[in-house]
Amino acid sequence: MSSFAVSTGSSETQLARRARQIGRRQGLVLLALVAVFGLIPLLASDYWLSSIIIPTVVMGLAGIGLNLLMGYTGLVSLGSAAFMSIGAFSAYNLLLRAPFLPLPLVLGVAGLIAALAGALFGLPSLRIKGFYLGASTLGAQFFFEWLFTNFHWFSNNTQTLTISAPRLEFLGLDLISAKGRYLLVAITTAALIWFASNIVKSRIGRDWMSIRDMDTAAAVIGIRVAERKLLAFGVSAFICGIAGALWAFAYLGTADAHAFNLDKSFQVLFIVLIGGAASIFGNFLGAAFIILTPIILDRLVLLLQLSAYVDQGALTNLQRILFGVIIIVLLIKEPDGLSSLLRRAGAAAALRLRALKFGGALRSPTPLTREQ
Repeated sequence: MSSFAVSTGSSETQLARRARQIGRRQGLVLLALVAVFGLIPLLASDYWLSSIIIPTVVMGLAGIGLNLLMGYTGLVSLGSAAFMSIGAFSAYNLLLRAPFLPLPLVLGVAGLIAALAGALFGLPSLRIKGFYLGASTLGAQFFFEWLFTNFHWFSNNTQTLTISAPRLEFLGLDLISAKGRYLLVAITTAALIWFASNIVKSRIGRDWMSIRDMDTAAAVIGIRVAERKLLAFGVSAFICGIAGALWAFAYLGTADAHAFNLDKSFQVLFIVLIGGAASIFGNFLGAAFIILTPIILDRLVLLLQLSAYVDQGALTNLQRILFGVIIIVLLIKEPDGLSSLLRRAGAAAALRLRALKFGGALRSPTPLTREQ
């Protein structure tokens, strides 16, 4: 009877702890939504929205796409920018040649086109893995950059080979302003975060993680490894495609195939490594690091007035060297990424608060004397 009471009490304690965790998580989500859709549009200037916040959010979204492939499935890809370019050029042509289509549908169809390309170029993952798979995905990067550069139909036969957003509006709302573009990016990103979080928590996400840990064992327990790998490539390219369309139209305004070159693929890769693999929120930390660090270095150069003593070309190279050194040191000191660092810092802070609360509870009662 006593053991039953103990087990019942422990289960009730676990349920209460779980309920508190869910309530805390829902509170954090509510605060994030209020900040993203309420405070930022009201307080941020057009410069911050256009030059810092929008590119950070879009690159974080591209990082989510690659992280589903690398962090959760254990597959390597160096062609993320190629799928971003597919999304951008597909959305441009859909808006240009089918102007009756609403903007959300255009973004979704552009993502599906990128997903088909991702599944196609993911076929080598059925036979190879690791470095060889990463090298094979470079084929997508070089192929689509060559395709969009040499076939002028994709850029509406313009001499400059550039694409521009024909229109950014939905339900009669003009989204061309900085706040309008930010809200477009924020709403799209929130929807894709919800999609990515749910797919990670589903059976598909568990299958991906089993393949990441050991694909042979996953096949033994009945997981369709080939199907799941191609699905991972498709979902990753789907999110990257939508991120590419937002990058071209909500941030750049005008872009060409070289806006999605190999450097952009490496930027997305560094976002995943810096933010933390198998993390949704960490991608935005990595994107903020990638976007803000060069700006901070530029500000330091102006503050220290180094441009008066050093050649501008040497300063540019020095900034790149410092940027690379910061990335290397961060990866050595924190191989699990900034999300792991923040998680440990939050756990330590919560433990310290709990200890202070517990200590205060112990000191609060009046000590008993012999007479009492």
